[in-house]
Amino acid sequence: MKEMYTSFFKFTENPFSLTPDPRYLFLSPRHRETLEYLLYGIKERKGLIVLTGGIGTGKTTLSRALLNHLDPGTKSALIFNSFISDVELLKTVNQEFNTGMSPGSETKKDYIDTLNQFLIETSEKRGNAILLIDEAQNLSHQVLEQIRMLSNLETIREKLIQIILVGQPELEEMLASPFMKQLNERIMVRLTLEPLKYKDIRGYVEHRMAVAGGQGKPRFTNGAFRQIYAYSRGNPRRINSVCDRALLIAFAKEMHTVSKGIIKKAVDELRWDLSIRTGVTRRLWIKYAAYALILILLIAVGGLGVWSHREGPLRVSSGPKDKTIVLKRKHQQAKIVPQKQPASLFMDEKTSLALLFSLYYNNKTGDGVITEERRLSLVKYDLDPEHHLMLRKPFRVLLSGSAGDPRYFLISENGEHGAVAVDADGEKRKVDENFIMSNWGRTVSWIYPPEKKDPILRKGMNVPGVQDLQETLNKIGYMVEPTGIYDRATFQGVTRFQKEFGLVADGIAGPRTRALLYQMKK
Repeated sequence: MKEMYTSFFKFTENPFSLTPDPRYLFLSPRHRETLEYLLYGIKERKGLIVLTGGIGTGKTTLSRALLNHLDPGTKSALIFNSFISDVELLKTVNQEFNTGMSPGSETKKDYIDTLNQFLIETSEKRGNAILLIDEAQNLSHQVLEQIRMLSNLETIREKLIQIILVGQPELEEMLASPFMKQLNERIMVRLTLEPLKYKDIRGYVEHRMAVAGGQGKPRFTNGAFRQIYAYSRGNPRRINSVCDRALLIAFAKEMHTVSKGIIKKAVDELRWDLSIRTGVTRRLWIKYAAYALILILLIAVGGLGVWSHREGPLRVSSGPKDKTIVLKRKHQQAKIVPQKQPASLFMDEKTSLALLFSLYYNNKTGDGVITEERRLSLVKYDLDPEHHLMLRKPFRVLLSGSAGDPRYFLISENGEHGAVAVDADGEKRKVDENFIMSNWGRTVSWIYPPEKKDPILRKGMNVPGVQDLQETLNKIGYMVEPTGIYDRATFQGVTRFQKEFGLVADGIAGPRTRALLYQMKK
């Protein structure tokens, strides 16, 4: 039918398709302003840009139109599937940029190194690179943390990659949470795409019909536009739906004018379609609920029969004045063995510290045998809860609100979908991210084994510990060349690391800086 109405109205294609075709982008004043800000953020290398808007406001269409406005020297990587892991993100970005990764290179470091080299080469050619992620409200915290790390890729003068996060309003709520503080503070441009104003409705509808090859037919009346706005409230997706249905009705009536009455009929049909779908769903739920109720009744009746059989028959004795029911119990009472309750995940100072040392020794040797004599230190840091995903070795956290009577919880390992905690009996139990976030009290501690000869590393030094420092910085996203020389790039990488984690930002890799890097190194 829709193919027939395109021919009837002399369109070359359906003007109100819901696909995000950039040719159909209608630049209302707000859309034009948003597009100009996006181009400005890319050209001026602002680094991190966020565009939000409600469902159907045209975010994806605007994003694709943005790509058509980029100059030839700008490379782009587009990600439309936001349900990915941090490693999948890096892999997809390299594929989109066509960085030419070597076969078999699949570690996070390999992906970041290759991407960084590509971005440096692009910058040297006076080019630019953008990463655009649609439906960003679906990204996990771990992927958002990786995006934060990518935003660190820069030269002394400018950002090497411009990242645009496009999503629904929930994205802003995610970024405003305490554990996204580091990423949120890096956002340089924030934009919100709003619905069309009433005065823009006519221009929007006529623009789409013109792009589809229309030559003044059909014609929408003023009343039709008012009715369209009343139904859609300026939402482009809803405008497309009602106009598409209205043209179908007009075609069926062989009319070239879309009136207020036709729009009303189109709205009624759309709502009827929705009510039918909702009604079918409701009927299915009622049907399944009825089946479930019957099943429960059958189980109850069957259970009553078994209970009666186990308890023995009911004996009825008749007397001249009354009837007495006597229940004879033959079975013996079963012995109840209480189940052991799991130990608490919250421990005192002594218990948590003993378990922390036990985890350190187990992780170092695997067989409980100490293979080297090292002096061990218990180091303590104040860290924000969003940093917990970067901690790779066992650590304990002071429980929030337990300053008077210190209590701790202990994490033995972190994972993408949660973590493994250790209870007071030394048993491992899975916990989710909400457990960590809600109980986090900032003070974090772990066991650190400093080298016997552990010099303070400074700019200009060329000692064995420098290359290890550089490799660790690379693994956690601070890209420096592992030359073994404490050069300017290494100094800047250490300084950025110190700033982000609340250390004294002097660019010197002293004991506290190295102890924190040790915790983040796999």
